[in-house]
Amino acid sequence: MKRIILSAFVLSMAVASQSQEIPERKAEKPHMQQGKHHGHGMDMKKLNLTEDQKAKFKSQHENFRKQMEDLKKDDNITVKEYKSRMESIRKENKASVDGILTNEQKAQVEKMKADGKEKQAAMGKERAEKMKTELGLTDDQSAKMDKNRKEIGEKMKAIRENKSLTDDQKKEQVKEVMKNQKENMKSILTEDQLKKLKEGRHQRPDGERKKPDAKQTI
Repeated sequence: MKRIILSAFVLSMAVASQSQEIPERKAEKPHMQQGKHHGHGMDMKKLNLTEDQKAKFKSQHENFRKQMEDLKKDDNITVKEYKSRMESIRKENKASVDGILTNEQKAQVEKMKADGKEKQAAMGKERAEKMKTELGLTDDQSAKMDKNRKEIGEKMKAIRENKSLTDDQKKEQVKEVMKNQKENMKSILTEDQLKKLKEGRHQRPDGERKKPDAKQTI
C-alpha cells in the first residue's frame, strides 16, 4: 500500500511540475482545435473567429489528420523517416494555422499562453502550501519536496523533447525517473505523513485524483 501511495503522490508531483510547460499533444490532434481549448488551457472562443476562419480551421484539421493517418499506414518507412516526416507535417500544420489568424489574434494567443503559465504557477504554489499544512511538513521537508518537483519537471521535459527517442523509449525513461523519485520520497516523508496523505485522498469529493494522460507525461 505504501508503494501505491508513493507512486500516485510522485506522479502527481511530476504533473504539477510540468504544468508550466505546454505539453506535447497526441499526433492526431491539430495545432488548434476549432472552438475548443488549445495549448495550455486556452479557450479559442475568445479569439472571436470569423465563419471563414472556422471553416479554414476545420479544413486544416481534416487535412492534418489525414496526413497523420496516411503516415501511420506506411509500413515501408524507417523510424527515423517516420519521425522526420511527422515533424514536417506538424510544422506545416502550425504554419497553416498561424496563417489563418490575424496579427491581433496571434498576439492574443501569446497573451493567453502567458496568462495560463502564470495561473498554473500560482496554483502549483497554492497546492504546495496546502500540502505542507495538511501533512505537517517541516520547512526542510517542504524545501526537499520543492526541489524534487523541479527535478522531475526538468527530467520529464528533457525526455519529452528528446526527438531521438521513440514513444516507448520515452515511457520507459519516465518509469525509471518515477522509480528513482519514489525512493527519494521515502527519505522525506514519515510513515505518519504517508498515512495522512492516504486519508486526504479518500476524503476528496471524487475519492481520488484524476489520472493524467500518459501522453502528457512525456
